[in-house]
Amino acid sequence: MKEEVLRVLEQIRPMLQNDGGDVELVEVTEDGIVKVRLKGACGSCPMSTMTLKMGIEAAMKEQIPGVKEVVQV
Repeated sequence: MKEEVLRVLEQIRPMLQNDGGDVELVEVTEDGIVKVRLKGACGSCPMSTMTLKMGIEAAMKEQIPGVKEVVQV
């Protein structure tokens, strides 16, 4: 599943980079939890929770059936 997660992150990354941010994969657990670290402008943005849930998590769940949740670490 890690390769699939990385593929989705590569699709999302340009949008984050346009706003001065980025995302780094930290871990994919066996029970479908994807742990990421938001970097740059995304790390300190007050809208980062929305970016995480409505953007990254939504895309992951749509494209990878095994993903249960995306969390920021």
